[in-house]
Amino acid sequence: MLDFLKQDQDPLTGKVMRKVRSFVLREGRLTAGQQKALDSLWPRFGLERSGGVLDAPGVFGRDAPRVLEVGYGMGHSLVQMATAEPDKDFIGIEVHRPGVGALLMAIEEAGVTNLRSYCDDAVDILEECIADASLARVQLYFPDPWHKKKHHKRRIVQSPWVQLVQRKLKPGGLLHMATDWQDYAGHMLVIMQAQTGWQNLAGDQNFAARPDWRPETKFERRGARLGHGVWDLLYQKQ
Repeated sequence: MLDFLKQDQDPLTGKVMRKVRSFVLREGRLTAGQQKALDSLWPRFGLERSGGVLDAPGVFGRDAPRVLEVGYGMGHSLVQMATAEPDKDFIGIEVHRPGVGALLMAIEEAGVTNLRSYCDDAVDILEECIADASLARVQLYFPDPWHKKKHHKRRIVQSPWVQLVQRKLKPGGLLHMATDWQDYAGHMLVIMQAQTGWQNLAGDQNFAARPDWRPETKFERRGARLGHGVWDLLYQKQ
């Protein structure tokens, strides 16, 4: 676990290379339940970057459509989705151990068998552990908007990330993003418009209605009552 904490070094000089990441690791204290789940359930439901390219049929015991979610937070909606779509296998990636611990607790409580998780950097996992053309859907819900202009370079939705996701999706696979920051939603549209090989399923430069598979969160419902918007973007790989 936490393979991403290894330092990135220049292979020639051995010097540590600074890498711009889309997250800052500010871990809160683990609850007793979360720590217990990490200790007891991680061997069953956890995936490690050190394991190399994921053998999904070996892990899940079948070859089913695979859905990958980047940054699932505390994991409640991801467990809901895995429960609602038992014909699919779900892979979550989250860097914060309290969230991973909470997900493991929810997996055990729900009796979910079609969900596994990495605790790592999503870019590294996509590059090193996910085979090309192997995913049916990639989900990115409410990523850190990095709202200050000087921090926009930290936003995960950039051309290199979109191109990486495109490689990992099967033809016809979906990239589904959602954000509650209008500026970030506009940024996503601009980035996607500049790419090739994608179809915006809502129409050019349009946002999509929330698909049935994405549960509406309590935070989202509260925001709607306060007049806050949520923008979904749904793209299909051509």
